Amino acid sequence: MPTEILIVDDHPLFVEALEQVIQGAFSDAVVMKATSIETARAVLDDKGAFDLVLLDLSMPGTRGLEGVIELRTRYPKLPIVVISALEDARIIHEVMQCGVAGYISKSTRGGDLGQALQDVMDGAVVVPKDYQPPNATGGSDASDLAGRIATLTPQQVRVLHMLRQGLLNKQIAYDLGVGETTVKAHVSEILRKLKVSSRTQAVIEASKIDFESIMSERRED
Repeated sequence: MPTEILIVDDHPLFVEALEQVIQGAFSDAVVMKATSIETARAVLDDKGAFDLVLLDLSMPGTRGLEGVIELRTRYPKLPIVVISALEDARIIHEVMQCGVAGYISKSTRGGDLGQALQDVMDGAVVVPKDYQPPNATGGSDASDLAGRIATLTPQQVRVLHMLRQGLLNKQIAYDLGVGETTVKAHVSEILRKLKVSSRTQAVIEASKIDFESIMSERRED
């Protein structure tokens, strides 16, 4: 059986280089590509299981961990490795809390990248060699929140995303093609799983794991 890998990334030059690394690491590799989470979802729904998905965090139409959380919740048995230019330890820690199979920096050399992919296929969990998990006081709240968001169902993730856009229940119901009662049930479950008591608090909590805010902090330092 060939090794089937899906690359989800919208940077053509990096995708081309990554495909070459994959072909070098797995002689039988069959590679498919998607340039957005929406496209990846369509490919996965049509094709079914892949041996591995390589996902960039910074994808069109997504913020923070929304893309990785959506794929993890929609396809819980799918091995996902995040390959990103973002190297902040807090971001890596939050991503790993979502249950991915690894986190690889885009700055990793080709040979090391190929070996990391082979390690993942052998069942290992990979992270950058110099990665040090944040200490308990520096990252526990965000990590716990990422874990709670990862328990949401795919539909609940979509509803949370729409809540963050400021949509009302009837607008969400229209966009999803469901009744308002169903939306209310999803919102109630979101509040319960996030351990908050209002829609506003849910939106505030979810915004805490946006890596954009972390990168903004770094630029200000």
